[in-house]
Amino acid sequence: MILAVVAMLMACTVSAQAQNLKFAHIDSQKLVQQLDEFKQAQSKLEAESKKISEQMQSMQTELQTKYNDYMSKADSLPDVVRQVREQELQEMQQRMQVMGQAAEQSLQQTQAKLLQPILTKIQEAIDAVGKENGFIYVFDLTSQVVLYHSEQSVDAEPLVLAKLASMPKQ
Repeated sequence: MILAVVAMLMACTVSAQAQNLKFAHIDSQKLVQQLDEFKQAQSKLEAESKKISEQMQSMQTELQTKYNDYMSKADSLPDVVRQVREQELQEMQQRMQVMGQAAEQSLQQTQAKLLQPILTKIQEAIDAVGKENGFIYVFDLTSQVVLYHSEQSVDAEPLVLAKLASMPKQ
């Protein structure tokens, strides 16, 4: 009899604890895109990309001009001159490829540099909201890892946005 009462009390305690478990979710991609800091970072990245693109276009135009000039005169050029010009054209094309690769790496590094403080700030806000609201987990719906979330799962995005708004600007 006593054992049955103890078992019943334990079951009630476990059930009560399970009801206190709080889960939340956010859509981090949507969250990031709402932030002014992200929009500013995107503007900077687009400006940098535009500068690089303009430089690449200038190099492409120069290469095309030299190539057209070479092609119009190739038959009349001595072999030595023709070989030198062909070599110049190949070197220009290789420089463009190297610059394109370097530009891509530079843009990726710039993007990481611009986004890292934003992502850190978001993580701090999520951590604070999780602690303040007693959430056990805050799932990210963007990652597609969450297979199910019920209506009891709290959408923490408004709470995280409010926390971000109260944090100092960087």
